[in-house]
Amino acid sequence: MPEPADTVRLPFPELVELLQRIFERHGTSAQVAACLAENCASAQRDGADSHGVFRIPGYVASLASGWVDGHADPRVEDAAAAFIRVDAGGGFAQPALAVARPLLAAKARDAGIALLAIRNSHHFGALWPDVEPFANEGLVALTVVNSFACVVPHGGHRPLFGTNPIAFAAPRMQGEPLVFDLATSAIANGDVQIAAREGRRLPLGYGVDREGRDTDDPQAILDGGALRPFGGYKGSALSMMVELLAAALTGGHFSFEFDWSGHPGAQTPWTGQLVIVIDPSKGGGQAFAERAEELVRQLHGAGQTRLPGDRRYHQRAQSRQLGVALPATTLQQLRQLAGH
Repeated sequence: MPEPADTVRLPFPELVELLQRIFERHGTSAQVAACLAENCASAQRDGADSHGVFRIPGYVASLASGWVDGHADPRVEDAAAAFIRVDAGGGFAQPALAVARPLLAAKARDAGIALLAIRNSHHFGALWPDVEPFANEGLVALTVVNSFACVVPHGGHRPLFGTNPIAFAAPRMQGEPLVFDLATSAIANGDVQIAAREGRRLPLGYGVDREGRDTDDPQAILDGGALRPFGGYKGSALSMMVELLAAALTGGHFSFEFDWSGHPGAQTPWTGQLVIVIDPSKGGGQAFAERAEELVRQLHGAGQTRLPGDRRYHQRAQSRQLGVALPATTLQQLRQLAGH
């Protein structure tokens, strides 16, 4: 598919640097800015437009509203042999994960499995960057995070769950890790916002309007409506599981428990996150990566040509060669936010 005529290409390090300047200018420490900039630029680099630079105005608005602490200093608590707690201090979840990551990996290698429970945190980005680095180290990782109430539970009549994504990463013998990142809602909230901005309709069954009626109008979903879980009661059950693991287990807020009405402009959900890391070398039988490679061969043999993460890896390679694709108007807006 040809690129839009106004597309410009920016080297990935330059995009990271630009986003870092934006975060620092609008109220974060240098350390937090570096972490968020890498996360957001990585999503844009890999073609995850709904979690890339599209999110920057939301970050800026939340910081300006005083809803999130851009200078928070996460407090790591070594709770048990295989359990770590982090109080993010009302800041973002990614820096909280970053400070606990070495201890989490070390505990997983020592005990075979380790858990990280992050509370009092805001997560506003893609979830796969949180787990892919573990797979690059030969570990298996699973993470869940809840959000703000925007999804109606199966059979319900009002939003209660967040989009509540699940991300998983596993190493393989050849090629990039197997990684997926999926919302338990029928569609990610960011994709609804993009559809509304572009004037596109959505498939029926993705969401309801404020009266609880099925709608294909993304604006009606955003204006008092709600999303549906994917797969009916199955997706609803997974979303419930995410609430329990990401909020009840960590000490974070459920998706329906916080109120940001006193902070106009706030967009980042104040919730929790759970990360589980496994050292597959502690398992029995053949090496895990070899078994994963055999599964990949069988998937290809069964006719599945595209594996989870393949589209991102393809886009990543293209971005490394040509630069990260951005609309020229978006790049101009980013530079303005950075104070250029």
